[in-house]
Amino acid sequence: MIEAIFCMAMAIYHEARGEPLQGQHAVGHVILNRVADDDYPGTVCDVVKQGRYWHQVPLKHQCHFSFWCDGLPEDFNDRNAYGTALLLSWAIMLGGIPDPTHGATHYHATWVSPDWTLIMTPTIQINNHVFYRRK
Repeated sequence: MIEAIFCMAMAIYHEARGEPLQGQHAVGHVILNRVADDDYPGTVCDVVKQGRYWHQVPLKHQCHFSFWCDGLPEDFNDRNAYGTALLLSWAIMLGGIPDPTHGATHYHATWVSPDWTLIMTPTIQINNHVFYRRK
């Protein structure tokens, strides 16, 4: 469970540290919703790191979570934000925070329009992210 918490915290930090707490909760729940869905890997770390690889190296811009394949190091320069992401990950993993996404398995920033949104149902917008589940 410790590894899962670190993987979730990494995703929350890199995907949503500038979002309000509810938006950070939502990213964590998208990860858990994918773990629970048979169409995705069965562990938090495998969900976070899902994408296309070449010789065990993620291909740039071909991962489900953009931070994992953006070509940048996964540094934690904001210690307070990383501490928050760790605490949120613990709470989410232990079931202490309800899912604000209503079962979403996808999300995107408001400034992009991915094609996959056409076959999904939006569930909620939280600040700069829109969340979706299958129709």
